[in-house]
Amino acid sequence: MSRTISPEQEGEGGFTMIEAVVTLALVTIVLAAIGYLVAANSRGVRVLEQHVALMETARLVASSIPRHGEALPNDLAGEMSGHRWQMRLSPFFDGVPAVPESRFMPQRIELRLRSPSGAILSLETVRLQNMSGR
Repeated sequence: MSRTISPEQEGEGGFTMIEAVVTLALVTIVLAAIGYLVAANSRGVRVLEQHVALMETARLVASSIPRHGEALPNDLAGEMSGHRWQMRLSPFFDGVPAVPESRFMPQRIELRLRSPSGAILSLETVRLQNMSGR
């Protein structure tokens, strides 16, 4: 059982050059789109990692604030894990006197961190300053 090829069918086995070029163009577009998504994902991961490092450093600095209302200087600064930080203390109620019977006075703590990449994080919290310890 041998097949004979008629002269009309000889040139019809395969893809034309235009079909091959169109297929290569489509494959190129799909690969470029995948490459773009991978690059965008890796940039997003890098930004998240920097944010996590910044938040972790902020947590470490904030946890170093002395407990039990001990007095602190008004300005503190330092560096931790390559992150520069500055902490400022100020009265919570500007111009309002503290309650005379109270042993504590609220203080505003402003914490500002700068990562090695230049990202800045500012946090603000309140703590009670022990007035009897002064």
